Formats: sequence, C-alpha cells, structure tokens
Amino acid sequence: MNDILQGLAEAGRLVITLDPDLAEITARSLQVTVTATVIASAIGLPLGAWLAVNRFRMRRVVIALLNALMGLPPVVVGLIVYILFSRSGPFGVLGLLFTPTVMIIAQVIIITPIIASIAHQAIRELWADYHDLLISLNTTRGQRMRALLWDGRRALMTASLAGFGRAIGEVGAIMIVGGNIDNATRVLTTAIALETGKGNFALALALGFVLIALAIAVNLALHMLSRTERGSRW
Repeated sequence: MNDILQGLAEAGRLVITLDPDLAEITARSLQVTVTATVIASAIGLPLGAWLAVNRFRMRRVVIALLNALMGLPPVVVGLIVYILFSRSGPFGVLGLLFTPTVMIIAQVIIITPIIASIAHQAIRELWADYHDLLISLNTTRGQRMRALLWDGRRALMTASLAGFGRAIGEVGAIMIVGGNIDNATRVLTTAIALETGKGNFALALALGFVLIALAIAVNLALHMLSRTERGSRW
C-alpha cells in the first residue's frame, strides 16, 4: 500500500513540476494526434457530406462498409502500414517507418471512418431539413455540401473530437509502426506500456494522469458542443 501511495505522490510531483520527459512525450502525442485529426477531418467530413447528398448504386453498401470500418482493429492497421512502409514494401524507399509521419498515417486510417460516419449521420439529418430549399434554389451538389457542412459545423466538430479521442488513446498500431523509440516516436500510450513493464510506476502513473486529463477534456468539449448544438435547434 505504501508503495502505491509513494508512486501516486511521485506521479503527482512529476505532473506538477512539468518533468521534461513527461512534457516531451505529451507534446509528441499531441503533435501526432492533432495532425492526424486535422487530416482525417479534411477527408472524412467532406466524404460524409458527399454520401449524405448523393444517390448512387451501392450507396448503402458503401455506408455499411464505412460503419464497419469504425471498428477496424488498430493492430491490423499497424501491420498493413508496417508492410507498406518497410524496406521491402512499395513505400519503403521513403524511409518513413519508425517516424512520427508514419504514426500519423496509421492514425488517419483508423479515425477517418469514425469521423466520416458521424459526419454522414449529422449531414443526413440536415439534408432532410434543407433538401427542398436547396433544390428550389437550383444549387449545385458542391454548393449543397458546403452549405450543409457550414450549418452543421458544431456537430462536425463533435465528429472531429471523437476521432481525436480515439486516436490519443491508441497503442497497437502506434507501437508497431513507431517502434516506441525514445526521443523520437514515444507517445503517451506506448510510454505507459513501457514504463509499466520496467516497473517505473511513478512515470507510468504520471503519463496516465495526463492521458486521462486529455480524455476528460475531449469528453467535456463533446458535451458542451452537444448542448450548444441542441440549443441552436430550438
């Protein structure tokens, strides 16, 4: 019991004093995850709007596949990305394996279906409300999509934050493609796994506190945005 209390006290000290290792790992985690979220949002939000506005053959199949990809196993994504960017892979010449760049690519693949699916649900509801108006104005499909994306910006921000929350806690794919290299590719989740294995519970707990704080911040932001979105509809 004393060891646990001492570990908690030391973890608190590391957080309060902004331990350099803790700060570096946290900054790298945010850099990778925020970049991946921005890229995935740039892909997923227009994709969700496009699926909501357009009608085409196999549309239901595409939507079902997109929803299924929300549960894509991260370790499988990591394995595929590893093969693609390994020396014998088609993109091995780029030399991106075990770098933050390939970690971003893996996270983009994981969270893009999540963002696109949530965006599709939100835009579909808006399209049902504004369908007749936008058709009567003789707008193009691009104009319809832009109008719906702008009007649903709060709900779409929720989609992006959901993707961020999924990415910040990811460990399997990041461990495979990043290698958990100190001062290079080590992030919060992989560092927690490593420090726990080494028995360095103080640093592992401190990293865990930061990760929990980020998760709480994201959930609070989602809650506030959801309340704002509901309030804007009354």
